[in-house]
Amino acid sequence: MSMRFTKMEALGNDFVVLNAMQQPLKLSAEQIKLLSDRRRGVGCDQVLLAEAARDVGADVRYRIFNADGSEVEHCGNGVRCLARFLVNEGIVSGPRIYVETGLGINVVEIARDGKVTVDMGAPLLKPEKIPFRASAQEVTYNLETTSGSVDISAVSMGNPHAVLVVDDIATAPVHELGSVIGAHPRFPNRTNVGFMQVKSRDSVMLRVYERGVGETPACGTGACAAVVAGRLRGLLDSTVNVELPGGQLEIGWRADSEPVMMTGPARAVFHGEINI
Repeated sequence: MSMRFTKMEALGNDFVVLNAMQQPLKLSAEQIKLLSDRRRGVGCDQVLLAEAARDVGADVRYRIFNADGSEVEHCGNGVRCLARFLVNEGIVSGPRIYVETGLGINVVEIARDGKVTVDMGAPLLKPEKIPFRASAQEVTYNLETTSGSVDISAVSMGNPHAVLVVDDIATAPVHELGSVIGAHPRFPNRTNVGFMQVKSRDSVMLRVYERGVGETPACGTGACAAVVAGRLRGLLDSTVNVELPGGQLEIGWRADSEPVMMTGPARAVFHGEINI
């Protein structure tokens, strides 16, 4: 099977985007792994499929697959790249695009300067919605791990996140502790793990260990979850600059049932065709 693709990136978080709107694509986990392989395939953190919308209020439906072949619920950098792809390819005219996910519709706007703003929806904080095993909703939870006891915040931005506040992002045990927390039994669907250093009330540094990927240069939902966690802990203001290894995102969240707004770049890198 021959497929055309577009390689895209947002803050170094890279994607293979496939147009499955006219001709549905059914890819196996092994084919996703091959596409994602940086030596034998195209190479990416995740594969994105643009499909025909099922909801009449949406322009497109999109699905996200990790490099290990597993399908996940959401990706903030991915949805920005998808919106840019749709406009670049003339599939939608923009600047406002309605993107259907398994969790609802995200509204995406492309500004004149090229930055993309996404309404990420309200965060989910109840343990059963994340999902996270806990008897009651708390701002922080103590988690026992093989590496010791840690305090985390648990947040879902359509996908689960554990957020830790650390003193120094450079020396944080991202790989060791990220893999342990990511597979912790209190997260039945596994989780992404964010390590956040607070610089000021409107600025943080963040590293994220993603499910099925490992540490990535950037994670949009991780940045959103980190700001929500920081706001709940009383550490941050309503608009925060999040500095990730791959670049910066602006995250805004006021409180409670309000949506989280994410603004950042997205661009096409190259187009190609691959035989699977």
